[in-house]
Amino acid sequence: MLKLYSFFRSGASYRARIALALKGIPYETVGIHLARDGGEQNKPAYRAVNPQGRVPALELEDGTVITQSLAIIDYLETVHPEPRLYPQHPLARANALSIAFTIA
Repeated sequence: MLKLYSFFRSGASYRARIALALKGIPYETVGIHLARDGGEQNKPAYRAVNPQGRVPALELEDGTVITQSLAIIDYLETVHPEPRLYPQHPLARANALSIAFTIA
């Protein structure tokens, strides 16, 4: 099962959770509290998962880790193309991604 390392108040983590939910993909949430005890993202256990120390991080079933919400969403869109999160037309998709990159 996929594991999403996430902080409940992180907008970037929220984007990844929304994508997983809209696509109906089961996953396990691993909470990473960004303020408790100096930030759990700075602990060696999480740095072993994501050396950047940022959330979200999506761990695949084979142990591979994808970081950054838009990279996670792009991966999910490629591997699970339905339902579509991005427009199908190339220009519309590029415009949607341009907006997403701006607000990310």
